[in-house]
Amino acid sequence: MEVKTDTKEKFHAITVPISHLSANMAAELYQQVVPFLQSNIRNVILKLKDVKIIDEGAADTLVKLQQKFYEDNASLVICELEPEVEDYLDKAELLEVMNVTPTESEAGDIVQMEEIERDLMNDEE
Repeated sequence: MEVKTDTKEKFHAITVPISHLSANMAAELYQQVVPFLQSNIRNVILKLKDVKIIDEGAADTLVKLQQKFYEDNASLVICELEPEVEDYLDKAELLEVMNVTPTESEAGDIVQMEEIERDLMNDEE
C-alpha cells in the first residue's frame, strides 16, 4: 500500500490515502510502520482523514500496532478520523483504548508529552 510519509523532528506523520481500510491493508500498514521502531525517530502519527470505512480486523490491527509501539517505548497516535470511522470504533469499544486526536498538531503534542514522560521515568531508574 502506498502511504505518504512526512518526517518531523519527533515523529513520522503517515497519511493513509485510501477510503476503505480492510484487515489485509491494515496488516500491510503494520508491516510498513513497525520498522520505524528501529530508526532514530521512533514515533508515528497515523493520519486517517481519507478512510471512510474500517473493517473490524483493521481496527483490531491498529490497536495491536499502537500497543506494539508503547511496549517498545515509542508513541503511535491516530488523528483526523472521519466521524463515521470514529463512531464505528466507539461502538466497537476500541476508541477508548486507542490514542486518538482530532488534528495532527494535537497528536504531535501527545508525542512530545509522552517523550518527556519516558525521559522522566528513565531518569528515575
